[in-house]
Amino acid sequence: MPLLDDLLADESRRQQEFPVVREHVFLAHAGVTILPRRVTKIMQEHLEASCLRMQEYPEAWKAVTETRGIAARLIAARSSEISLIGPTSVGLSLVASGLPWRAGDEIVINPDDYPANVYPWRDLERHGVVIRELRPERLGEITPQLVEEALTPRTRLVALASCHYLSGYRIDVDAIGRLVRGRGIWFCLDAIQTVGAFDTRVDHVDFLSADSHKWMLGPMTAGLFYVRDEWQEILRPGLLGSWNVRSPNFIAQSGIEFERGGRRYEPGALNINGILGMRAGIELIEEMGINAISHQLLQLKKRLHERLAPLGFEFLGPSPDSPSASGITTVWHPQLKLETIQQGLATQQISVSLRHTRDGRSHIRFSPHFYNTLVEMDRVADVIETLVADQ
Repeated sequence: MPLLDDLLADESRRQQEFPVVREHVFLAHAGVTILPRRVTKIMQEHLEASCLRMQEYPEAWKAVTETRGIAARLIAARSSEISLIGPTSVGLSLVASGLPWRAGDEIVINPDDYPANVYPWRDLERHGVVIRELRPERLGEITPQLVEEALTPRTRLVALASCHYLSGYRIDVDAIGRLVRGRGIWFCLDAIQTVGAFDTRVDHVDFLSADSHKWMLGPMTAGLFYVRDEWQEILRPGLLGSWNVRSPNFIAQSGIEFERGGRRYEPGALNINGILGMRAGIELIEEMGINAISHQLLQLKKRLHERLAPLGFEFLGPSPDSPSASGITTVWHPQLKLETIQQGLATQQISVSLRHTRDGRSHIRFSPHFYNTLVEMDRVADVIETLVADQ
């Protein structure tokens, strides 16, 4: 029996790995995840040991070093291409601030992406960089054809999210990557909404940033930042310190010579406790298997669609059988006040996210993870059915 099926079939083990399920249905992993027991355990052990030794004690430092390889394996990269920094916006900002831009260069973005993947690029307008905005017919539905139509001879970079944070549309990373890199254009990916949930590879990606606090089941401000080897001499670090600039014996030198590999973008002391937690989350993801996780997420999505559609809810993103479907299911209702629905769910120990589109319309976003069950989806739907009747 696959490990994920085994976990779902053993309620005692599910509760041991994820204590939250004992009294709560947590469906907000696209926001800030709860932490699995093994993640908090390794972090607590490090904190306890740090009462007696310096936080960078040898075993902890060895584990941090090994985490580069573990994180690299998750996205099919080399360990030398991984920097252990977060949050996601830090990595994206390093790309925006570190590339050699010229006035008139163009960057293609989705203006309705999460702000962390919009503001770093918009800020470059003050340097004469031109921002070209994608305008998909449906929120977040970015296709290779739409990207291709936006490209011009002045395009230097395409910056997209691997999955839209609200509608849940996943992009075809490989197809878009082949398209733009085949034309000598950089491809930068905000991958926080897919890494840990769906297979996210960097075969055709130049830069990637993802914090661990969503689908990787890790703590906040621990993340991975990927820079393809061939661009590390081009992307100048925007943050400098004693760790990424060579300083023998901690003595500042008259010139600046950057370290090689992932350390190049890590200016100072690392978030060791967070990195250890992130590692534990990634190892759990690997243990369950990314394909099994993706399958479970789509099954949960399908059940939500089946139960909520008859109640008059409308869905913002793709259907469960679409190749662009993700673990995010977002709904709205033409008659109901969704703030009341969210509050009613909260009183029943069910966590979801209330989000809004640019026109001000309220939506409820469900984002279960692999340990959530179909029984839990039915419980959520039963509660919503009662709340709808009360309105």
